[in-house]
Amino acid sequence: MNQLVDGEWRTDVYETTNDEGAFERQETTFRDRIGEEFPAESGRYHLYVSYACPWAHRTLLARSLKGLEEAISVSVVDPFRDAEGWQFSPEKEGCTEDPVMNADYLRELYVRADPDVTCRVTVPVLWDKEEETIVNNESREVLRMLDTEFEAYATHEVDLFPEGYREEVDEIIDAIYEPINNGVYRAGFASSQEAYDEAIDDLFSALEHWDSVLADRRYLAGDRLTEADICLFTTLIRFDQVYHTHFMCNVMQIQDYDHLWPYLRDLYQTAGVAETVEMDHIKEHYYTTHPDVTPSRIVARGPDLDFTAPHDRDALAGESSEALVR
Repeated sequence: MNQLVDGEWRTDVYETTNDEGAFERQETTFRDRIGEEFPAESGRYHLYVSYACPWAHRTLLARSLKGLEEAISVSVVDPFRDAEGWQFSPEKEGCTEDPVMNADYLRELYVRADPDVTCRVTVPVLWDKEEETIVNNESREVLRMLDTEFEAYATHEVDLFPEGYREEVDEIIDAIYEPINNGVYRAGFASSQEAYDEAIDDLFSALEHWDSVLADRRYLAGDRLTEADICLFTTLIRFDQVYHTHFMCNVMQIQDYDHLWPYLRDLYQTAGVAETVEMDHIKEHYYTTHPDVTPSRIVARGPDLDFTAPHDRDALAGESSEALVR
């Protein structure tokens, strides 16, 4: 796969799997925080995302749920990513230009931040317009910063990391990451039967566990929508449409689960969530961007899911989805 090496774009250096055929995700590079060096200010920061990417989707959800649209601007890259990497295609529906640095490719921002950088070029990217550099490109950390550090500029009274829940929220995010969030990639990019089988076993064991947890609680951490739900949502919303087929995660679909399926619809119907979901971008990206998995680049048509159908989760203890924002 492709990445920057000493600031130069290379297409032959990054291997996605190890010698055993197991997918290995590379660590993110830029890990600064909003704080003393990068103070929270309205209008200072810009978010680069792809609607297709579940990691970037986390940050879009936080921005929308908190009501940070006026405080933090956003650019959306093309869902199709070829050998040149993430590209700005403003002529394409749902995509934007780069109004900050006028870049053609996202990698140009990485090199501007560090001319000698060696890393993959990923979304999301939180960019400081004043210092002209990347603050952070680790989705979990950007999600947390948007949730906790920009409260003064939030127009919605939403706390996704509330006191009394924080330890459990972090534990849940840790627990779902490897078997579910990363698990679908471990299955899809596995290059050996053993690695694939291990990923599938972990994935569906975890889905079964969280399905049972959600039998008597509305959200993962109990009665409050938290960052943990955001982190699970961005995988679940893509599962039946993409991961089930494209990544061969076909033991079950989310719509087959008694509690995960209504839970997913409940989250989707929460104010501020549906507008961050662009299924056309999601399907185009996955089916056309991984030629080793789907060399024909044919986009699968189904399934036809109704995320707006009644979910009956209101009967469980917790805040109503309508009251969470606005």
